Amino acid sequence: MTSRIMAIDYGTKRVGIAFSDPLGMFATPHSVLENSGFDVLLSQIKKLIKEQSVNLILVGMPYAIDGRFTPKTTETQDFMKKLQAALSTQVIAYDERYSSCEAEEELKKMGKTWQEARKMVDAMAATMILRSYLENQC
Repeated sequence: MTSRIMAIDYGTKRVGIAFSDPLGMFATPHSVLENSGFDVLLSQIKKLIKEQSVNLILVGMPYAIDGRFTPKTTETQDFMKKLQAALSTQVIAYDERYSSCEAEEELKKMGKTWQEARKMVDAMAATMILRSYLENQC
């Protein structure tokens, strides 16, 4: 059975989702979920895990540029710990510094208007997190 990696770009308002292909070679944006609270997010994530045969979840960890923790790092760690407690799927943190900037650049290259990019940036940031992870596995 083939399995995929799910990447999550967690945000207070929106949560970006991306998936690898079954061979773990490519990262593709999937969706942006509204953050309507942990229970709602958990339900949506569980559904995606089942639909996509996910065996690993990466949660983008927003460290400061110098690697220190920020309030957003702590908030994201709390979210990740809740996920770990609620799921049987492995959940790990992955450094997401610069992922949003990379996502915005990628969307510009794709010719997206700022209105289109605004709707997609969180899913694209999750894709950048996953792409970095996949590239560093070699």
